[in-house]
Amino acid sequence: MTAPQPALSVVVPMFNEEAVLPLFAVRLRGVLDGLGEAYEVVAVDDGSTDATGAALAALRVGWPELRVLRLRRNSGHQVALHAGLLRARGAYVVSIDADLQDPPEVIVELLCRARADGVDVVYAVRADRSRDTRFKRWSAGGYYRLVRRLVGEQVPAQAGDFRLLGRAAVEALRELPERSPVLRLVVPWLGFPSAEVTYERQERAAGRTKYPLSRMAGLAAESVTSFSAAPLRVATWLGLVGVAVCGVLVVAALLAWFAGATVTGWPSLYVAILFLGAVQLLCLGLLGEYVARIYTAVQGRPAYLVAGDSAAAGPAHPDPAELADSLR
Repeated sequence: MTAPQPALSVVVPMFNEEAVLPLFAVRLRGVLDGLGEAYEVVAVDDGSTDATGAALAALRVGWPELRVLRLRRNSGHQVALHAGLLRARGAYVVSIDADLQDPPEVIVELLCRARADGVDVVYAVRADRSRDTRFKRWSAGGYYRLVRRLVGEQVPAQAGDFRLLGRAAVEALRELPERSPVLRLVVPWLGFPSAEVTYERQERAAGRTKYPLSRMAGLAAESVTSFSAAPLRVATWLGLVGVAVCGVLVVAALLAWFAGATVTGWPSLYVAILFLGAVQLLCLGLLGEYVARIYTAVQGRPAYLVAGDSAAAGPAHPDPAELADSLR
């Protein structure tokens, strides 16, 4: 017998969040229970190596609306989020992180705005990031300026992965061939009617950030190469600039030779070789990024593997095997 469709699904990707999980669960459950509507919480355990899996299994005992989707290995935040969205059953689906930087209380505003305006997408936009570090604000601002310039103005500034999607938008995501899309770019690209709700971003309640500088840079590179061919055009323009500069140098060398002003020396040759070599390596690197994406697509490997979904296990109960496996 198929379970009835809940009015709301909340998808929460998690990786090593044992420190903040108890605080997050209390606040989220308080908000969702207060709605007075059927809901489910889809917690995606993205291959956690701490006690996150055990904590989720314990929470399920007294929280029947909690559903745990376990991935076999750590596949990354965007992949885990995508996996949860595709398996959510609600008429509306909200995605939120577990670090409490995005307040669960805003979910009520997202749901009310979607129903009042009749839209399929509601973005939670960060109106105040004063609690982030200066570098975090600077890098985030640069990222949004870059993607809005490459992808288009339909990408909301300062809107991350805290958003609400209607069932039509979720089904549209399901139809896309991409296995690991950058959702903060793909969702605006879908073109569904949208609205925005502003909120103040909070400090992480506990634990460590899962988006250090290396992952932020990786997300920016993934965003650009997955959604725009602009870097390839940059490589083309660099090549043209290199050809132009070399042409000017050749003309200057010929004029100097005809004037009898040539001298033996290595600086000009050294600079020219370095310049051309740098342009060639940069162009090869940009081409390599796109070839790597083609190679990954041709392999056809799934972006993630599901180890278990508690929705298929019936009523929640303490399973010793599940607890032991989650602690490995």
